[in-house]
Amino acid sequence: MNNKKIVLLTVVIFAIIVALVMFFYLRGNDESQNKFSINNLENQPTLGDANAPVSIVEFGDYKCPSCKAWGESIFPRLKEDYIDTGKAKLTYINVLFHGKESLLAALASESVYKQDPDNFWAFHQGIFDAQPSNQTHDEVWVTTDTLVEIAKAYAPDIDFDQFQKDIDEEGMLDEVKVDDQLVKDNEIQFTPSIIINGVLIEKPFDYEAIKAQIEKGLDNKNE
Repeated sequence: MNNKKIVLLTVVIFAIIVALVMFFYLRGNDESQNKFSINNLENQPTLGDANAPVSIVEFGDYKCPSCKAWGESIFPRLKEDYIDTGKAKLTYINVLFHGKESLLAALASESVYKQDPDNFWAFHQGIFDAQPSNQTHDEVWVTTDTLVEIAKAYAPDIDFDQFQKDIDEEGMLDEVKVDDQLVKDNEIQFTPSIIINGVLIEKPFDYEAIKAQIEKGLDNKNE
């Protein structure tokens, strides 16, 4: 083999090595960018077995139409397949992307969770059910009166004087601030943001992607 061929072969091999190194570096970098370490979840509403091997965190906004759609199309399947079977648990974090109405709903949900945690999820769903299907971002529908009516339907045993005070006087603001800090700490950019065992699901309406990440978590737990 002459010198030119040796040099050419060396260059080709070197280029392949560099390409492989860059490929695995970028792949690892992408994965690390999607990894989240979410702390302070102990006092957050969580559905399912507390000891479930897979942890799902939903960052949602009661004013968000996509969150309502996710709750109607994806959540029931997720609950049936993984939460009710003890394989996964779901924790909800309030997001305040839509301003005052998001805050009002978050304050109300925190009040119900504090007073009557067993009925929190029914109330939670009741707020989304009350969201108009033809909503625009500027349409006002979250009010204290609306939230009181929802609470009467789904959590009738709470102290309603306290509930209204928690909304109107922002009595649960400290709890909402904890959620807001989690949103900021994790740089949440959209709702719903679904994080499974620390991994952000890029397409939250892709149930197959959600299943794949859950199954990966279950496989890792069994190893």
